[in-house]
Amino acid sequence: MIRIYVISGMITAIVLAAGYSRRMGRNKLLLTYKGRPLLAHVVECILAAKVGRVVIVTGFEADLVASTVVGMDVQIVHNPDYEKGMTSTIQTGVAAADGEGYMICLSDMPYISPGEYKVLRNAFRRQYVHDKACIIQPSYDGQIGNPVTFSAAWRSDILENKDPEGCKNIVLRHQENVYRVEMLTPAILQDIDWQDDYDRLSEGI
Repeated sequence: MIRIYVISGMITAIVLAAGYSRRMGRNKLLLTYKGRPLLAHVVECILAAKVGRVVIVTGFEADLVASTVVGMDVQIVHNPDYEKGMTSTIQTGVAAADGEGYMICLSDMPYISPGEYKVLRNAFRRQYVHDKACIIQPSYDGQIGNPVTFSAAWRSDILENKDPEGCKNIVLRHQENVYRVEMLTPAILQDIDWQDDYDRLSEGI
């Protein structure tokens, strides 16, 4: 007899790549890091972690952003309402996602390694067995970071969320379903917003 084993807790990684990069003054996702665009580096790390399907949500300068990941095994969806805030981009990604969970990935966090994405993927799979409404948050030294992974049980709540700046309100209302994973590095806290951030990244600091 042939047994087929199905892994519980399959995830779609949703990469938010729709913003203006106002603090940088130019589209930071197009900046070069390790010989390729910043977005390409982040997506390669997520793909290397084998999280699951990868959905990239574009908005501002959509064609340029999409061009940085040509040839990668990703699905690109466009958020025409990206000017309304981060939540609309998350909702666009969730609407295109499947599986038991959604890992909401920020596209400007290049320090997170494939191994760290794997830690969070595995944490979700383990917890999903016990709590089908689990929410996984990474932390470092008492600080909460990204990416956060939501069980698909929260799909309707996310799609109906009225807060324009993300899904923190859902997390705060349902702390009984939140599970924190302590990470070994501060990478889950480090994004690239300002020119100084990019300068340090370029210098390898």
